[in-house]
Amino acid sequence: MKCKISIVKDFALGTVDDALFSSFIEHLGRAVYTGIYEPGHPSADEQGFRTDVINMVKDLHVSLVRYPGGNFLSGYNWRDGIGPRERRPVRLDRAWHTIETNEVGIDEFYDWAQKAGTGIMGAVNMGTGSPQDAGDLVEYCNFPGGTYWSDLRARNGHSAPFGIKTWCVGNEMDGPWQIGHLSADDYGKKALEAAKIMKWTDDSIKLVVCGSATTSMPTYPEWDRTVLEHTYELVDYISIHRYYENYGNDDDFLASFFDMDDFIKTSCATCDYVKAVKRSKKTMYLSFDEWNVWYQQKMQPHPWEKAPRILEDHYSLLDALVVGGLAITLLNHADRVKIACLAQLVNVIAPVFTEPGKGAYRQAIYWPFRDVSVYGRGTVLTPVVRTEKKLTEKYGEVPAVISSVVYDESSGELTVFVLNTSRTDACVTELDLASFGTMQMFLRTELSGDDLEAKNSLEQPDVVKPVVLPVEQGDAGLFTVQLKKASWNVLRFKKQ
Repeated sequence: MKCKISIVKDFALGTVDDALFSSFIEHLGRAVYTGIYEPGHPSADEQGFRTDVINMVKDLHVSLVRYPGGNFLSGYNWRDGIGPRERRPVRLDRAWHTIETNEVGIDEFYDWAQKAGTGIMGAVNMGTGSPQDAGDLVEYCNFPGGTYWSDLRARNGHSAPFGIKTWCVGNEMDGPWQIGHLSADDYGKKALEAAKIMKWTDDSIKLVVCGSATTSMPTYPEWDRTVLEHTYELVDYISIHRYYENYGNDDDFLASFFDMDDFIKTSCATCDYVKAVKRSKKTMYLSFDEWNVWYQQKMQPHPWEKAPRILEDHYSLLDALVVGGLAITLLNHADRVKIACLAQLVNVIAPVFTEPGKGAYRQAIYWPFRDVSVYGRGTVLTPVVRTEKKLTEKYGEVPAVISSVVYDESSGELTVFVLNTSRTDACVTELDLASFGTMQMFLRTELSGDDLEAKNSLEQPDVVKPVVLPVEQGDAGLFTVQLKKASWNVLRFKKQ
């Protein structure tokens, strides 16, 4: 199999927003308790946060972490999570059938984010919560002082404001599973009023309104149109969510990027339709603030308990390749997708996995996300790609090889991410970089293996891990590499 990727320096798509490399922590399962927070753990700091987890999160270079939900958000009263711990109420979390102790709230999470080197993407309850509640939370977090909520934040240990600049106005309000589910009209009206109060409290914030939770929703994309017609001029992004799982056809699963690409294009078209209807000069951007591989078919009932082991998918090499394909798709829409959150970050469908009282390890999906987060910042270029097609049952013909190209003009470094989705054929790939002058390859890594079901574990944490390969020498700007079958590849170049 052969492929040619011709890259022209002037074919710029758009600048990558740092928020494209974000993630998500919800009060769900063991994401918080025994995930990021475990007092008494050998690695725990003075606040009870696991420093082994913090170090892994730092290594991912996560830009924002969406908090505190998720489905949990729509039944959560943020006031339960502030003040002295001994006075905080223990609640039923009806979204996930668990017990919430409220040991960690916004104050503690802010401290954790500071330690992990990341920012916070806040979220307000549009299920059982009110627009006033949303405004009060923004005031608590962002107002400098001299008011009830800002002074209460100071008494709770944070005299300086948190400065949370991006906020989700609810979560998946199109879903009947959501606490306080609303119709598109009712949510649009409520979100508008919340947005007004939130921006009147802090006019520097950016707001994300709820779009469709998945492409399979019967209301998609009509929901998005209706909500935007209510909120277009006051919000900055519309959220979309999508998860993928393997239903038994590996080729379909590897082609998940094709569905994500279509979802993004349809969502952009919907936004642009509303822009035209409103005669607006404003372009609406997308926040793909939940995306990942998630085996939802494995969800099981469980008793009421604190931090149960739920949604703890253990990821394989195959899953990691799919995540790589999704990451490439997000980069290739960097002109419109400005925020993206790998959901989630620790234990719950996550790249980082912990055991209580024991260690932590990197799951297979950690590696492609880390690659794009570390090397994918700059300007996305649009290459001309000639590749063979692969026939899938679900999507028909799809490209066998997909790629994304990111150029950092300040450093002169060019990174090409390439996924070979063929499970049977290697691919001889030619890269034409002639428009950049004399370039040299200085790094090449590969994530592949004979066993696509291979997984990492606490006992064997490096079964699935990228390897560094010898770099190729180019001639007149042409480089030829052989991509192994079913492989994720990172190729980095710089001027000589």
